[in-house]
Parts: sequence; structure tokens; C-alpha cells
Amino acid sequence: MIEGKAVIFDMDGIIFDSERLVLYCWEKLAEKYQLDNMREAYLPCIGTNDVRMKEIMMDYYGAEFPYDKLRKESSILFHEMVDREGLPVKKGARKLLEFLELHRIPVGLASSTRLAVVTEELKQAGLYGFFHAVTGGDQLKRSKPEPDIYLMACEKLGVRPEDTYAVEDSYNGIRSSYSAGMLPVMVPDLLPPTVEMREKSVIVLEDLLQVRDWFLNWRKRDAKQRVYGKGNR
Repeated sequence: MIEGKAVIFDMDGIIFDSERLVLYCWEKLAEKYQLDNMREAYLPCIGTNDVRMKEIMMDYYGAEFPYDKLRKESSILFHEMVDREGLPVKKGARKLLEFLELHRIPVGLASSTRLAVVTEELKQAGLYGFFHAVTGGDQLKRSKPEPDIYLMACEKLGVRPEDTYAVEDSYNGIRSSYSAGMLPVMVPDLLPPTVEMREKSVIVLEDLLQVRDWFLNWRKRDAKQRVYGKGNR
């Protein structure tokens, strides 16, 4: 990791393999209520908060769509599954967080999920202690793709956006961190990288183990620059 940098993570789809569970719950409700194309309706919601998700769903299905009722049922189904099976942690998440802790890199989290839920899920997984600052989607009005949540997360962490990597899986998250002036790193989950995502991202990597190795290579390169750089000529 380049000296002086920080890292802020998204949570769902990055730290936890939760987006698939949420989509599964909505698709089950779509079967129950005979709704077509739920996956198509849900995917643009990834990375947004509940207010923005409601807007997207209502635009897709129309003004009569019972979003609040289905949102409640989806939440109940989701938590029943999590209570029964646990919330799966994404491959490499713990190893990457341990690497950053070892090298004393400031680490934050910026999730569109409500802060109370974020805190509880991180604590249940034994990951909360890795984060120096946590920001939830209910702490501000405008959701991703607006830059607000990442600007707030940087302020909480006490770092400059231009010195901070944002590790994201969603289009809305990449757009948000890019607009905030950060260094987006995309790790795709349900959404494949597009031309726009590759242009806005510093790099696109397959999983968090690759992110750790990429940061490690940056750290090695930075060490060489300090030894062989202009100041040592």
C-alpha cells in the first residue's frame, strides 16, 4: 500500500456475500405475488439505500406496487435465513482486513444499509474491530451513486478522498466513490464490469485476495521508490 493511503469498503457484496441472499428473497416474493422480471428490477438497486430502492422499484412496477409490504416480508425472510445459516463472509475479506491492520492502514466502511444493521452484522462476524469508522446509509439523505456517503466516510476517518481507495462491487458504489474524488477498486459480485466501470476504476479484480496482493505490490513498489527515488540520488 502506498504510504499515506486509506481504504474504505462497501459492505454488502464486498465484505458479506449478502446481495445474492437479498435477491433470492425478492425472487421468492416475486413468485408468491406473480411479479415478472424481479432480477431485472432489483439489480439497479444494488448499492443504494432503502429510499432510493423504493423509487427504483416503484418506477419499474408502477405506483400500485406494494413496496413497503414486500420490503418487510423480504427483510423477515432474509433474517430468518441469516439466523439459521449465518451471513457468509466474502472470500479473502478477513485476510485483507488483517493485512491492512498489520500495516496500520486506516480502514473505514460506507454501506447503504442502516448503521444499526451494519454494526450488528459486523460484530456477529467478528469483523467490527477492523474498522476505524463506520458509516450507514441512514446517516445522510442522498444515496449512492451520489458522493455523499463516501465524503462522510472520509471525514469520519480523517482522510482526504484523493488519498483513499474505495473497494466496491456495484455500479452505484463505483460512481459514488469516483464522484467523491477517490480511487475506486471494483470487485464484481452480481454485476459484471462495464466499460464505464473500468474507466472509473483504478483496477478491477476478481476477489479480495487479489486486492490484498495488489496492495502488497504497491507497498513493495513504494518501498523501492523511497530507497531509489530522487531523494537518494
